[in-house]
Amino acid sequence: MTYTMEEKYESIKRDIIDQTSKNPIEVAKALMKKDYINIHGPEHHFLDGASLIIAFRNAGGNIDIDEAFEQLSARSIKMPPGMCGRWGVCGAVTGVGAAMAVINSLCHLTDGDMYGENMEHTCRAVQKMSTMGGPRCCKRNAYITLSNAVSFLKEKYNIELEGEEIKCQFFHLNPQCIKERCIYYPQK
Repeated sequence: MTYTMEEKYESIKRDIIDQTSKNPIEVAKALMKKDYINIHGPEHHFLDGASLIIAFRNAGGNIDIDEAFEQLSARSIKMPPGMCGRWGVCGAVTGVGAAMAVINSLCHLTDGDMYGENMEHTCRAVQKMSTMGGPRCCKRNAYITLSNAVSFLKEKYNIELEGEEIKCQFFHLNPQCIKERCIYYPQK
């Protein structure tokens, strides 16, 4: 079945709301198995950020989920496919960065440390991605960005989310998998 991006976003919202994990990677992986999530694609820009928002809520974060998803959706739907290769920044990073901005009520006029700290988070994630090279992998970049977000939120704001040791479950579906160069490749 073919889905529009709007249908994919609505499906993510519908299916993610019942997730109870405090681990955004676990949440993302559960939805990555759905038929409306491609191995690669811009739906990850919303999925990755939404996974962080749900894990934040499940860890006791005070957030209006409907409003948060509305804001995240409006921001991430504008992100084109192939950002990593064409723009030099991955959509997983910008999607999770947008989610952190929603969680912290940030905008382009925000005064104070959180504005710069959100940029610091995205910078760290991009730096880690840059060490592996290409081609793109939406799963690998989601794992990198969400793992980074878990440790960053703990370090900066003492927000306790859960993480995990990640072994990719999707490598066999990715014809461009970089295999042993990927830190999540299970056959290392």
